[in-house]
Amino acid sequence: MLAPRIKAHGRAFAHIAAYHPELTALRRDLHSHPEIGFEEHYTAQRVVEALKVCGVDEVHTGIGKTGVVAVVHGCQRQSGRMIGLRADMDALPMTEHNDFAWKSLKPGMMHGCGHDGHTTMLVGAARYLAATRQFDGTAVLIFQPGEEGFAGAKAMIEEGLFDRFPVQSVYAMHNWPQMRPGTVGINPGPMMAAADRITIEITGKGGHGAHPYQTVDPVLVSAHIITALQSIVSRNVRAIDSAVVSLCAMQAGDMGAFSVTPGKATLVGTVRTFSPEVQDLVERRLHEVCSGVALGLGAAAHVNYERIYPATINSRQEARFAAEVAQKLLGHDHVDRDLEPSMGAEDFSFMLQVKPGAYLRLGQGAENGVGSCFLHNSRYDFNDDVLPLGAALHAGLIEQGMPLASAD
Repeated sequence: MLAPRIKAHGRAFAHIAAYHPELTALRRDLHSHPEIGFEEHYTAQRVVEALKVCGVDEVHTGIGKTGVVAVVHGCQRQSGRMIGLRADMDALPMTEHNDFAWKSLKPGMMHGCGHDGHTTMLVGAARYLAATRQFDGTAVLIFQPGEEGFAGAKAMIEEGLFDRFPVQSVYAMHNWPQMRPGTVGINPGPMMAAADRITIEITGKGGHGAHPYQTVDPVLVSAHIITALQSIVSRNVRAIDSAVVSLCAMQAGDMGAFSVTPGKATLVGTVRTFSPEVQDLVERRLHEVCSGVALGLGAAAHVNYERIYPATINSRQEARFAAEVAQKLLGHDHVDRDLEPSMGAEDFSFMLQVKPGAYLRLGQGAENGVGSCFLHNSRYDFNDDVLPLGAALHAGLIEQGMPLASAD
């Protein structure tokens, strides 16, 4: 049952709360059968089955490999409007360390980010919208594969998602363990950062560790590069802007050869920014600093800079509207309209590059610890108490975004 501390208003919430146990069962089934990007065959099948039971008007499969799109028409369609709602379906390639009955049945895979909950909330909204149809227009429900590093949103767009379903706006939400259940956060600008991958290949001259003067040590060069790259954010990026440069992995030499200086080293890391201008600056300085440091120490450095996901930037009008929908559902005190952006990344950004829309965060971290483990943690689990709330929020975006025409 819903936790007493989660209170919400409106017909949609009361309606959806009645089948909360069924949503919980679906969410836990999806959790126990995690699938990574573009391999969500079981998940897509379960979604299709649920959508057909819900009575949606159309179900389309195979968009972006394993993506699913459902269409629900309102009882009126004079407005010609169409709004999209998106949920991601994929899991993570990580081992789960929970011990509850619905833990992952697949070694090395787990729903460590709550996409099982996102999928279930959108199914809950589909059931309500198909049953009531109290809106003027068409709801397009997008079940997206491959958010975790596979750019599934981009794949769906490239396969004609918005050509086939020309929505005027699109919305998505993500659970957030650092926020209490019954709260929503949003802002009218950047929500998530751009995510870029950097690979730095350093070439020196290998040799005997006892005779370093005969070598050009790439490990030493790597150490200097790691330190020097931190100056980009502290000395090149304006303090009022935001950027992160993190070197997260290094590979050099053989752990069993303690006296052999290797000839090469590789560094791998990530850059996070919000604006294209800062992104361009960081990329340029990365090339300059790595080349300069390596040259000064007699080595060579090659930087491969890959732009993976763009920044997730809410459009102002849609963000204001989504906040108003959340406020009607939860009350003024439970909606943060100026939420601090995250330096994490999200491929919903590809959809927001071509359509106006907004990305929200849904609180799920309870005081008793349920749902409080942060995302991508091996003991994370989605808090089922918020399922009706998220589904009602989806439904509110449709009903209030495409209101019924007043009777004459």
